[in-house]
Amino acid sequence: MKTLLTPGKDTELIGLEVADLAEGETLELNRDEEIVAVVVSGVVDVDGLGTAGGRSGVFEGPGHTVYGPPGHTLTFRATGGPAQIVVATAPLGDGTPGQARIIGPDDQQVDERGEGNWSRTVRTVLGPGDDAGRLLFGETINPPGNWSSYPPHKHDTHEPPREVRLEEVYLFKFDPGNGFGVQIRYDGEGEECFTVRDGDVAAIPAGYHPVVAAPGYSMCYLWFMAGEGRRMIPYLDPEHAWVQNG
Repeated sequence: MKTLLTPGKDTELIGLEVADLAEGETLELNRDEEIVAVVVSGVVDVDGLGTAGGRSGVFEGPGHTVYGPPGHTLTFRATGGPAQIVVATAPLGDGTPGQARIIGPDDQQVDERGEGNWSRTVRTVLGPGDDAGRLLFGETINPPGNWSSYPPHKHDTHEPPREVRLEEVYLFKFDPGNGFGVQIRYDGEGEECFTVRDGDVAAIPAGYHPVVAAPGYSMCYLWFMAGEGRRMIPYLDPEHAWVQNG
């Protein structure tokens, strides 16, 4: 397992790791936190739950994700070849944990959002209405050259129903794999802008956070959120909200 983000150091709540399994190799997870294990590529047998995976990568289509409540042991074994699993964790907080299960393509909500050069496909895998305590997860696919998380929005203040506070992290994938994008984050205290490449992560504790794919390269980012409850109520930057509101 390779650690990508560590709570208390890189983030407040969300931990992120990746495991690259050879054929026949096993991975056992048992944490005090909720677990979301995304089968990015390959096929795995999950003890007591069944078989998950089958896609060659995120750009092929919706995949399989395994949810585990705190204290539940999840054991994966790669079958038929190598497999990559991305593991996100977060403390349960006041939420009620869900049942351990495999979430397949038919269990996800897939939406086309935006228009023109800010259109993208959003796969909500573990959304507000799904059985879980705190974690939220999905995959967003950007066509080459397109913007996402746009119009710029934030979710760092807990003022429902106007906005709900959720920490978020992104894990990026590109097709072709040598592609890149640009992540922007800004708020009243300043702004930052940095290049993201295949396998990079971005921790978003606060602020508006639009992202764009370079022309010629499709971009996917796996997004994980955890915070105050599980409602997703982003607040659009008033300067740019007109793009969506017409």
